[in-house]
Amino acid sequence: MIETDISSQRRAPHPPAAPHAIANPARKTTRILLASLALITLYALATIAPDNVDLGVAGKSFLHNLDLMFLHPHLGQDTLAQLVDALARSIALALLTTLIGAVIAFGLALFTARNLAPAPLATAMRSLMALIRAIPTILWVLVYATVIGLGTEAAVVGLSFHSVAYLVKAFAESFEAVPQEKLDALRVSGARFGLVIRHALWPSVRPSLLSWTFIRFEINFTNAVAVGAAAGTGGIGYYLFMSSAFYFDFQEVGLIVYLVLAFAILLEMIAVALRKHLAKMV
Repeated sequence: MIETDISSQRRAPHPPAAPHAIANPARKTTRILLASLALITLYALATIAPDNVDLGVAGKSFLHNLDLMFLHPHLGQDTLAQLVDALARSIALALLTTLIGAVIAFGLALFTARNLAPAPLATAMRSLMALIRAIPTILWVLVYATVIGLGTEAAVVGLSFHSVAYLVKAFAESFEAVPQEKLDALRVSGARFGLVIRHALWPSVRPSLLSWTFIRFEINFTNAVAVGAAAGTGGIGYYLFMSSAFYFDFQEVGLIVYLVLAFAILLEMIAVALRKHLAKMV
């Protein structure tokens, strides 16, 4: 009798809360946030245009401009030779800054890789490179344009500066992927630092370094087009800016876009061939 009373007084354990019950507040907050952003966006779209703008006419004009750009590209203020020469200058700028960045980055990466440099030095180098990478390339170009002046020099320094920071991180990670036993084997035998780099490090990381360098070349070509007008460096970006912002010649804008796109496709084809070649080297 007593045992029955005691057992009846025991409370049954509460069932664990369902996972969806715990997540409900977070889901509710997310939905409220998304709904608020949607309302703000709709309000902005409804009020951003002046009162005297007809959205129907504006939409038709937009589609007409797209038709001129991509379906009827044509030369305007400039000749085809001028555009091709400008494209070649943008390519040359991207190539030069990539080579400068790769050479400098290789040396700095030796002091950034944790398996080659002391830990404090490697940490300091990584922090510095991360700080440089955090600032977009176009801003570095504008900073150096203020110091050096508008022109090709500012673009070369700015693009190379950011390329160094980008490639140092990539190269250092490639160095760290080399087995430590491979490096220690030469060190124990009395090989100097240069011999360790030449005989143990370089053969192992060469495919990776070439791949990262080519990726940076693609990025620098995009940046070279973007800074063509911003830093007064000329190139195809300058002609694109003039055709669109000054002459409103959308047909020439379309032709320039197709020229840049053709080179981008060529770069992709080269990248595919390079990856196949590097796969055979590994």
